[in-house]
Amino acid sequence: MNTIIVTDIFGKTSALEELANAICKNYLIVDPYDGQKMAFQTENDAYQFFTSNTGLEKYTKHLSKLLTQLESDVNLVGFSVGASAIWNLSNSPASASVKQATCFYGSQIRNNREVVPLFPITLIFPQTEEHFSVSELIADLSHTQRTKIKQVSYLHGFMNKLSDNFNSQGYESELKTLAASAI
Repeated sequence: MNTIIVTDIFGKTSALEELANAICKNYLIVDPYDGQKMAFQTENDAYQFFTSNTGLEKYTKHLSKLLTQLESDVNLVGFSVGASAIWNLSNSPASASVKQATCFYGSQIRNNREVVPLFPITLIFPQTEEHFSVSELIADLSHTQRTKIKQVSYLHGFMNKLSDNFNSQGYESELKTLAASAI
């Protein structure tokens, strides 16, 4: 089974490729910039570029199109806006090849709470978010079928070495879990 890594606003980076290699050997990276490494100077630069040039809806459609072209089963791992894109399409026929997904800090999930995924999905939320109550969102989603929810004591971006909120302890812990589930 292959794994598709769905990136955050930073897109494809050396740090993300390192993470992907640690998870499994058969992976594909899907990003909002068609594989072009962007080398943003700051998180704010990445956010501004993503919102001005791509946006969540376009990114979700890009991922959906890719999934409909697949001929084999896949696991999805998404980060931030990538996690939100996975969530947004998790109840559509385009997700037929998806066997499971792990979504880290998909903050835009809060705007699409009515989704009921067609495959098992694990949502990993940070300790807090600036724009909404994480505990309220978890409570709202807690009875959603095929959805497992975990809240960690780290901040949004803890899995991205380029993020201001990167946390090596959280990264190593979740990396082990991801690698074990990719086998």
